[in-house]
Amino acid sequence: MAWNQPGNGNKDPWRGKDPNSEVQAFVDKLRGMFGGGGGSGGGKDDGFNPLYIVGGLFVVWLVFNSFKLIDERDRGVVLRFGEYTRMMEPGPNFKLPWPIEKVYVVQATQVSVASNQMLALTRDENLVEISYNVQFQITDPETYLFGTRDPGDLLQQITESAVREAIGNADLETALNKRDTVTPKIQETVQKALEIYKTGLTVSQLELNNAAPPAAVKAAFDDVIAAEQDAQRFQNEAQAYEGQVVPEARGTASRTIAAANGYRESVVARAQGEAERFTLLLAEYQKAPQVTRKRLYLETMQEVMSRNPRVISGSDGNTLLLQLPSAAAAAPTPASSNLITRPEVQAQAAAAAPAEAPRPPRTLDRAPREGGR
Repeated sequence: MAWNQPGNGNKDPWRGKDPNSEVQAFVDKLRGMFGGGGGSGGGKDDGFNPLYIVGGLFVVWLVFNSFKLIDERDRGVVLRFGEYTRMMEPGPNFKLPWPIEKVYVVQATQVSVASNQMLALTRDENLVEISYNVQFQITDPETYLFGTRDPGDLLQQITESAVREAIGNADLETALNKRDTVTPKIQETVQKALEIYKTGLTVSQLELNNAAPPAAVKAAFDDVIAAEQDAQRFQNEAQAYEGQVVPEARGTASRTIAAANGYRESVVARAQGEAERFTLLLAEYQKAPQVTRKRLYLETMQEVMSRNPRVISGSDGNTLLLQLPSAAAAAPTPASSNLITRPEVQAQAAAAAPAEAPRPPRTLDRAPREGGR
């Protein structure tokens, strides 16, 4: 019951008491706890007080909580009452004690790796099982902590989406054997998306490690690849054969052309020589017609008989046909021209002829021409 309620006799609890004495008693009590004077009577408390240990521990905690040592690989993000204020660099750094300031340590220079394997559909509607490996690091710790939720998981989702898009715009041959041509485009797309979503991450390297058809159709794909390799091999062999045959054909053509040009030059030179010889012979004929005619006759007969095994000799209107041995035709001697005027040589040649029956001489009715023709 309150002291000022009716029926309580209006008793005031502060009547007869000094408020200052109550305050002084409280202060004296605090002094006693920290080693000061005890009560108002000036008494002294010499007992052990545990608040000494608590106070010392509080001071140590306050000192250590006001300094933060940042490793060389890390960065410290300082929040003051939950708001970003500054970035701590490597080394010892001062801060206000908790809960005024709080520090989040982020591994800013460490390179992390994310990898996965998935199925992608190519432009020509073929399924490819492809694996990727992306290396990244934290370049903006503040954005990494407060820009988005779970940046690592977001990075994997963005990478898978970029890989599916790139493979979907490529054919099967590019996805299996020419993945390096699409890798830079994928890395650029991933980096742009990470900046848009404010992840604070930077992709240092992205690779498409392996690409293969699904296990259910791997045998058919192997046959196709083997056929493509055979086609490439045949093409290389055909190009090698072309490189061998074409130069040979060109060399043969050049040799034939050179031989034809040489033959042309020889024929022209021979014709020019014959024409020159005829011109000189005409001049000599005009000087001495009889001598020139006889000389021409003798040269012509010598040339003919050197190639003909048969010799015709005429005397007094009679003409004889002699069959010479084949050896005489193969290797004629200068003495063969004397067969025309030496009958004894003709007899010896007839005796040396083969055993076949000699032909009887034929008699021609016409007389020889002037000059022995």
